[in-house]
Amino acid sequence: MKDQILIKATDMFLTLGYKSVTMDDIAAEMGISKKTIYQHFSNKDALVKESTLHLFETISCGIDDICALGKNPIEELFVIKEFVMKNLKNESTSPIYQLQKYYPKIHKTLMIRQFDKMGDCVIVNLEKGIEQGLFRKEINSPLIARIYFAGMTSLKDTEIFNPEQFTSKEVQVCYLEYHLRGICTEKGIQKLEQLLKIDQ
Repeated sequence: MKDQILIKATDMFLTLGYKSVTMDDIAAEMGISKKTIYQHFSNKDALVKESTLHLFETISCGIDDICALGKNPIEELFVIKEFVMKNLKNESTSPIYQLQKYYPKIHKTLMIRQFDKMGDCVIVNLEKGIEQGLFRKEINSPLIARIYFAGMTSLKDTEIFNPEQFTSKEVQVCYLEYHLRGICTEKGIQKLEQLLKIDQ
């Protein structure tokens, strides 16, 4: 039952936002009593914390699976982008930004874990791209990985990227193209432009 509550709560938080969803809403949606939820989670904060860790693990495993496919590093980033967007569902409710605003400690823990995971992932991606002649060999991989992560994190800020003005997909594709054009060789740019045509 705990796992079922966690899956349903995560789905609702991502669709409607962390602040908007109450324990009553989750109980009603699942057709169970609120008391049943409290048997597994002491309060909403505990549920939000476990929900974010559950989401992080799901996305981390998915990214590992994608990296194991052996695609070229440029294509790999596009596939990861699609996977993450699919798992984060309705970005217009800006769930990650709500998490930062209303659950700052949980958000900070998530950011540290994300950086540990993504930082390593991006460095491996960059090194692979350099080896394959797709990325410029003089780039500073640890620094570029941090710049990429910092940018990805700020894309969730709806005060800067108003969802009424820019769709989530538009922002993500534009940022990925911006990142790749800065590090690609001519060979890499050709590969990028092929993928951008498919991704439209």
